[in-house]
Amino acid sequence: MSVTVPQASTGPVDLVGRRVRVKVPATSANLGPGFDTLGLALARYDELEIEATDAAAHDIEVHGVGEGEVPLDETHLVVRAMAHTFSRVGVEMPSIRLVAHNTIPHGRGLGSSGAAIVAGVVAASGLLEGVVELSADDLLEIATELEGHPDNVAPALFGGLTIAWVTPEGPRHKKLIVHRGVSPLVLVPEHEMSTALARSLQPQSVPHEDAVFNVSRSALLIAALIQSPELLLQATEDKLHQNYRAQAMPETDRLIRVLRAAGHPAVVSGAGPSILVLASDPSARAEAVRLVEESAETAWQPLPLAVDFLGATVTPVAD
Repeated sequence: MSVTVPQASTGPVDLVGRRVRVKVPATSANLGPGFDTLGLALARYDELEIEATDAAAHDIEVHGVGEGEVPLDETHLVVRAMAHTFSRVGVEMPSIRLVAHNTIPHGRGLGSSGAAIVAGVVAASGLLEGVVELSADDLLEIATELEGHPDNVAPALFGGLTIAWVTPEGPRHKKLIVHRGVSPLVLVPEHEMSTALARSLQPQSVPHEDAVFNVSRSALLIAALIQSPELLLQATEDKLHQNYRAQAMPETDRLIRVLRAAGHPAVVSGAGPSILVLASDPSARAEAVRLVEESAETAWQPLPLAVDFLGATVTPVAD
């Protein structure tokens, strides 16, 4: 990672009083065949306000999702991401006052941990404006170090549809604009799913024909999302990860089969257990909701969402 550190910042840096507002979208990774590579930013957000203070300890307040559940000290994921960012650029992190208003569901495959990491990274970059300049590649690299892979943090950072890959020089991404005919729907169950558990169900190797199958569908999916939405049902077919994870989320698997049999491009959102439907229009989205209401054995919350095209934003807050 190469960052620009002005000579004046080599001594102690006084950031006390600086305040930023951060907004980060939810994301859905994989999108069927694009395992650990493709991600989509969705218009559901965590919004935070962070101020550098001279207090003896961090002051953290959480509203909405995670309230009363997430830690309110230095182990909070946003704070950990901020601390990692400050450490990577060689600047001492001040105490912070953090107020978070969260709407991204936790443990449901909508990138909540990636959003928290991105929130911390961009908050740190905002507080360090004029002291340390971080490029887009720097932000992606720091976020990926914490998340482990770039498929969620890339769309959370940059918005839209992202292709993410890793090079010897670090992770990279390409942002694409999704066709206006794509109407995402997320179906969220009451139960959570552990990403670690989902990943543990993956085999170390897959049959050659399955790998070729997914390569073809991943390429087709890019075309379907940016140009030809009518191809989305075929383009979202997968043989690389969803079948192996089905045993851990049987109702997710069953409902996806029901939806796809009715012509809806439905896939596991991220590590699950939520379902992402890449509908062709709002009426198809409504039909998918009706089908799930008739078929589900437990409660599922439908979230008709737009694609977010901006990604994470950080805005200085004046006194």
